[in-house]
Amino acid sequence: MSIVNTTEATFAADVLESELPVLVDFWAGWCAPCKAIAPVLEVLASEYEGKVNIVKVDVTQLQSVAADYNIRNIPALLMFKNGEVVATQVGAAPKSKLAAFIEDNI
Repeated sequence: MSIVNTTEATFAADVLESELPVLVDFWAGWCAPCKAIAPVLEVLASEYEGKVNIVKVDVTQLQSVAADYNIRNIPALLMFKNGEVVATQVGAAPKSKLAAFIEDNI
């Protein structure tokens, strides 16, 4: 499964109702660190296919969703399990750290 770009209409289905853990990437097109981790997340999406879903939330377009989760800095990665946030990683990080974040929380 590739990375899903969610909308307000699909956020609940994509994230809150997912049977798999979901890594949500809160990002924006103008954010350089967000752009830096995007290719890493693409690789991780294929490496963890079937174990975790990766969903992107554009904070510029989905301000209400970002506000619901008190997103103040981006990139912000939130891991959801059973519709609840179980872990948070803020800021760009190398692939090894992002993979460890996923491993620790799935």
